[in-house]
Amino acid sequence: MKTVKLEDAVGLRLAHDITEIRPGEFKGRAFAMGHEVREVDLCRLRRLGKNNLYVLELAADEVHENEAAAILAAALAGEGVECEGPPREGRINLLAGRDGLLTVDVAALAAFNMTGDVMCATLHDRSMVGRGERVAATRAIPLAVKREAVKRAAATAAGGVVAVRPLRRARAGLIVTGDEIHRGLIEDRFLPVLSAKVEALGSRVAATLIVPDDAAAIARAIRDHLSAGCDLLLLGGGMSVDPDDVTRHGIRLAGADDLHYGAAALPGAMFLVASLGDTPLLGVPACALFHRATVLDLILPRILAGERPGAADLALLGHGGLCRGCDPCRFPICPFGRG
Repeated sequence: MKTVKLEDAVGLRLAHDITEIRPGEFKGRAFAMGHEVREVDLCRLRRLGKNNLYVLELAADEVHENEAAAILAAALAGEGVECEGPPREGRINLLAGRDGLLTVDVAALAAFNMTGDVMCATLHDRSMVGRGERVAATRAIPLAVKREAVKRAAATAAGGVVAVRPLRRARAGLIVTGDEIHRGLIEDRFLPVLSAKVEALGSRVAATLIVPDDAAAIARAIRDHLSAGCDLLLLGGGMSVDPDDVTRHGIRLAGADDLHYGAAALPGAMFLVASLGDTPLLGVPACALFHRATVLDLILPRILAGERPGAADLALLGHGGLCRGCDPCRFPICPFGRG
């Protein structure tokens, strides 16, 4: 790197982007790499604190920060993720190429960031994102990076560290259990809540049933929904430990397997996941009637993205699985479920 006094820099080309910061107003690129310095630029450069400029001469085994960022971004981007244009100030953003569920290989991300002279920061794993949303950003930290270091970092990200999985459009069958609702003694509130959550994720409600607290009736309702072509089942009510809460028994009678009851999240500890062949089934506790965000909001997108959460997944929700109960609720822009 050769140092040149500012007054002698007219006619030289900048070796890197120069950033301007106006607190509370602006932070961005004032001059782009490669800009030819003109007499008219000198005053602004002085205001930016630049008394000297630099001529960069890369060695054969070095890579400029912008070139390095482009290489790193290409390695980090998995399916459903795109790189945003050319690098700026040695940094490049990674954007969601479609609506869906962001997945982050956390171990690979840590390995990438441990290689030295590079970094990548992402949104939380299992965040819902929209097309065009920034999901990660990467950059080379020094102005010039050893080519071998860039290759080593890119190798740790081979195959992509961040990806966006699309959500399938399910035909959901909803079942609400409860004698008092079935007999019309109280108004059902579960169907509107469950319907709204299903439809917000792009799926549709294909069938609904309200059945009494009877295991055989619950099993018949499940089979009826399957016969009607439903490929996702949600059952509301009867998930607690009261003796008359027989929903779990009805789910077993219907032939469900891979059943896991209990999630390390509040609200939603009495949540249930199971399968009937290829059809996922979710048992939703009554907390969904009172809280805007529960464990259902954490697991349903994962189901629609093709995951089949098991006991370990429900246990791992414990870190970050305690809702703060904010008023107003800001989910999903909050730490709930973001361990």
